[in-house]
Amino acid sequence: MAASAKTTSKAASKKVPAKKAAKAPAKAAAKKSAKAPAKNPAKSSAKTPAKTPATKSAAQREREAKAKAAAAAKAKAAKEREARARAAEKEREAKAKAAAAAKAAKEREARARAAEKEREAKAKAAAAAKAKAAKEREAKARAAQREREAKAKAAARARELERKAREKAAVEAKRQREIEAKKKAVEAERLRKLREIERRETDERKRQERREAEERKRQEALERKMHSKPYAEDLAFLEELRGLLEETRASTMHQIDIAESEANEMLVDRERLEYDDEDGTGAASDIQRDQLKEFATTLRTKVDEIDVALARVADGSYGRCDGCYEPIGQARLRAQLPVFTCVSCRAAV
Repeated sequence: MAASAKTTSKAASKKVPAKKAAKAPAKAAAKKSAKAPAKNPAKSSAKTPAKTPATKSAAQREREAKAKAAAAAKAKAAKEREARARAAEKEREAKAKAAAAAKAAKEREARARAAEKEREAKAKAAAAAKAKAAKEREAKARAAQREREAKAKAAARARELERKAREKAAVEAKRQREIEAKKKAVEAERLRKLREIERRETDERKRQERREAEERKRQEALERKMHSKPYAEDLAFLEELRGLLEETRASTMHQIDIAESEANEMLVDRERLEYDDEDGTGAASDIQRDQLKEFATTLRTKVDEIDVALARVADGSYGRCDGCYEPIGQARLRAQLPVFTCVSCRAAV
């Protein structure tokens, strides 16, 4: 019992540093995660070119939000590691207690067997002494010897019956103790499983709540991006884009007029002149006229897109990508008229 207590205390003393060692990396990781995001905004702001005040504040807020999310994720990971370390520590302590209890039970059983052997040895010694006395008394009187033998046999039978009764009672008591111990072990295991199920349900509920909160934040950020106006403060740039769009619209409308007039002239010429269909002149004229009409339709679609772009310039939302809702570069806005997607989203189509 003393040896089992010492081993248990030693095991407990060895497990404490392991728990502290499990906590130390978690705290260090949390500190690093808290310090790491603070360096990124300064480096990114030093490398990016000069932007308008509104763009800088939006980018700064986005970097700070990402840094906070990264720090929260790392702190969450550290807490989960610490919880797993505590659960492992409790499990090891429970196993050590069970081993100590089993060892104590074995020691009690060994002592009981030794006591039983000692009683049997005493009984044998007493029987031998009685047999010796009987032989000595036989020499004195055979009649008295027969009587004593009869009494000794009766006493022996009674002792045997008593011994068997004691053994039977001991076996029955041992079996009853084993049954009670099994019942207690089964009940303890059932309670442990119930507690484990409740703990897992609680953890899953917390994880679900965290996921829902993260999803709400993501949707709110996406909603802000969807209604952002990247160049609303740069009125000069928007005026420049309005002028370029209006010039492009005027030139496009002129091209539409030219294409439609050429198509109408070809139709008039076909009705006025007689083409020789055998050499394919009429078919070629029809194909060319259809191409001109298709070209005019394409140009009208472009005019509709220019009108949409002018409407967005008017409300300040022009320059926002329709795919990722990020600002489109000024060079791309000037080079392609109109444009509604950034280079990345356009390449992914």
